[in-house]
Formats: sequence, structure tokens, C-alpha cells
Amino acid sequence: MKKFLKTILAILVLSFGVHIVNAQTSISQRSWKYVATQMPDSWYGSEESKAVAENVLLYQRSSGGWPKNLPMHKPLTDAEKTNLLRKKDTLDAILDNDATTTEMKFLARMYNKTKTETYRSAFIKGLNFILEAQYNSGGWPMFYPLRIGYYTHITFNDNAIVNILEILRDISGKKPLYSFVATDDIVAKSKIAYDKGIECILKTQIIVKGKPTVWCAQHDENTFLPAKARSYELPSFSGAESVGIINMLMEIPDPSPAIIKSVHGAIEWLDSHRIKNTRWESFTNKDGLKDRRIVSDPKAGDMWARFYDLETELPYVCDRDGIKKKTLEEIGYERRNGYSWYTTEPQEVIDKYQAWKAKWLK
Repeated sequence: MKKFLKTILAILVLSFGVHIVNAQTSISQRSWKYVATQMPDSWYGSEESKAVAENVLLYQRSSGGWPKNLPMHKPLTDAEKTNLLRKKDTLDAILDNDATTTEMKFLARMYNKTKTETYRSAFIKGLNFILEAQYNSGGWPMFYPLRIGYYTHITFNDNAIVNILEILRDISGKKPLYSFVATDDIVAKSKIAYDKGIECILKTQIIVKGKPTVWCAQHDENTFLPAKARSYELPSFSGAESVGIINMLMEIPDPSPAIIKSVHGAIEWLDSHRIKNTRWESFTNKDGLKDRRIVSDPKAGDMWARFYDLETELPYVCDRDGIKKKTLEEIGYERRNGYSWYTTEPQEVIDKYQAWKAKWLK
């Protein structure tokens, strides 16, 4: 009994300590995504959060979306605020890198705490941006209005479409966070857009010898085939972007036979394309620079490549010259260290799949 009480006390002390550390950590030391969605519930609605919300409203473009990779929680000078007002019509609203959906999630939290109408209006404007940007096929481009180039491809990169579908699913499902916009009209529109998005996922899944496999990071918006993005992002099987898609499909409460087949095929493909007993290793290279490589280690778990060749199904890496290479050592320092070439994330969905399979694969 004493041992049990000591354990409980230790947990409480640790939890309290973590809470104090979190409370004392300035939001300027946090990422924007963390501030937008992971702060304590009591923080949303505070004076500090309202100052951040003012920035978010300023960053929103006339189209309804937001630009990416900007620390929207950092204080702005009066000159910077004036400059943002001038940029309202800039056509840089984007859907990848967690842009637009992160700002919408933040505004939802703020409205629920404050009932400030400008937050609700900005959220709805963002939602209309998403609904308008959707292709008839059900997919979404990277930018909207459309930009010429690979930006028009159906974009799974960085979970862009998965992030959108999560919001649409939760609005149409009348989840508490979005109850403030759950009118009959918005719920119906969100449900239609969500269903079309799921259909697009099924249409873009790569089929090999009649079997569904995984997805590319981006697919052609007309043919649905894997497509090229940047010079080092070639058409491929993706061991990274496919994870979010599979996870979303497994969260569907009553999956159709097509969805069950899709998930089963994707998991089978990932399971058979492990790079076994492999891990990252940091080292100092001959030029004295911090570098990294992947090494075999019998004690390590498994990894997956971000890209697999569409013909051989073998993993590869690529430099800015667009030439596939087998190993990291064959590409330059900048791309070797500046891109996520390998991931362990597929193991998470493979582990979840066992319970899902028991329920749906009779």
C-alpha cells in the first residue's frame, strides 16, 4: 500500500512539475501549430490569445485561406500590421504544411471561448475557401486560386488533404469544437465535400497487378496517376504520406467494402517494404560538418523510405538533379540533411491495423 501511495505521489508531483514548466514556457518558444491547437484549454480566450488572434485575422487572405510557414503567434509591429493589410489580395493561400487548417482550428477554439463574431466569420471564410478549392474529382490542389505548375496536382504531401478531411468530417459530424458552424447548410456541404474526398483517395490509390498498394505524395488532377512535384520529388510509392491516408480510412466508423480493401492492400504493401533493423545515425563528416546516415543495427526497429520506385518498388533518394540514388551518401550534403528521406511512422498504422482487421476483415 505504501509503495502504491508513493507511486501515485510521484506521478502527481511529476505532472504538476510538467504543468508548471508548460505554463512558464513563453508562446514565442513554441511552434505556431502548438500554440494554435495544443495550449491548455484555459489559455484560449486569454488576453494573450486574443493578441495572437488579431495576427491570424491580419494574415488571412481575401480568398479565405492563409499562407504557410509563418509564426503567426509572434508579435507584430505597427508597420508589419500595415504591410499585412496591403497583402490581403496576395494569391499565396495554401493548403499544405498545415496551412489554413491550423488557423481554422485556432479560430474555432477562440470563438468557443469568446463568442467573438469576427472569429466565426473568419473561420467560415476559411471553410468556404476549402470548399471552393476542391476539384470536382474530390481532390485539392496545393494553392488556390490555382498556380501553374505541379501546384495543381492533388496534394497528399504533408497531410494536406487529410487535414482538410478531418475538419470536414468533424463539422459534418457536429463535433463540439465546430458546433458553432453546424447549420444544416454547412453540415450538408461539408459532408458532400468529405465524401468526395474519400472517393478521390480510393481513385488515386496505386494499383499493381490488380491489388491496391499505397499513394504518391501528389497525383495528377486529371489522370489520378502519381505525379512529379519538385525536382527531387518524383512519381513514386510514398512510405510517408500514405500513413495519414490509411489512418483516416481506418477511422471511418462503417467502412465500405472498397475502403476495407483499400486499407488491407495498403497495410500489406507497407508491411512487405520494410527496411529492417535500420536507424538514423549522426556523425561528423570529413569536412567537420554535422551529418547523418542510416545504418543497419540488429537492435533497431524498421524504417520505410519516403519514396519507392514505381517499377522496381525499391527505395531511393534523390538530389536536386532529379536522378535516383540508392543511398544517402550518393546525394549532396544539402539534400541529405535537409529532407525527411526515411520514416518510422508506418509502424504506427500497422500496429493499429491488427484491431481494425479483427473488426472488419471477417
